[in-house]
Amino acid sequence: MKLISWNVNGLRACIQKGFYDFMEHTGAQCICLQETKMHPSQADIQTPGYHQTWCSALRKGYSGTAIFSRTPPLNVEYEMNNPLHTGEGRVITAEFSDFYLVTAYSPNSQDGLKRLSYRMEWEDAFRCYVRTLDAVKPVVICGDLNVAHEEIDLKNPKSNRGNAGFSDEERAKMTELLAAGFTDTFRYLHPDTAGAYSWWSYRFNARKNNAGWRIDYFLVSDRLQSSVRRAEILSDVLGSDHCPVLLELDI
Repeated sequence: MKLISWNVNGLRACIQKGFYDFMEHTGAQCICLQETKMHPSQADIQTPGYHQTWCSALRKGYSGTAIFSRTPPLNVEYEMNNPLHTGEGRVITAEFSDFYLVTAYSPNSQDGLKRLSYRMEWEDAFRCYVRTLDAVKPVVICGDLNVAHEEIDLKNPKSNRGNAGFSDEERAKMTELLAAGFTDTFRYLHPDTAGAYSWWSYRFNARKNNAGWRIDYFLVSDRLQSSVRRAEILSDVLGSDHCPVLLELDI
């Protein structure tokens, strides 16, 4: 089974930059999107052969997630079923026969870590939520988790220490999430690969110079480790300030 996750930074804009061509040729069973920045009523999004599931923010043009799947989910939950974290369209859970697929767009802590307190609350709620799912059946988590976990996961760790996405607090929450029973599939297969990034600033020719961050992930329940066949970062795919990430599972 091939799965794709991509922060498209505005799906309508990404469509103008080749999204449909990528979708046609990827051959994925599920395509998970973050930062769609739209409600499905705002555009006729054509996904032949794929069932669409949307979770949009109340505020138009902000945040939002979607899952396009070849097989309709057995059940869908939105935003962790948690009223304290509802309204920004950050989480979709699609239940399939053998696993849960969770796509997430973690809140950005913002400049000066202005939103760090909320981010910490969200992280605790998310970890509790996916652990509850994991008690029922295996879980695949994907998305823009807005954190570079280790120094190897960004180009300039020393100068970015303490910034949003590389604060000690955010990194510790990722450590807690993994310790709760989940595997970072890219690092599982590529433990020492440096220079592998999924997001680049639009400033300073960052993508051209590969001055990036790895903040887009596929995590799986630890008991799915043996099923992981490929975990790749598709850095040659353009259309957003993020690139897609890919997971192939033998399930």
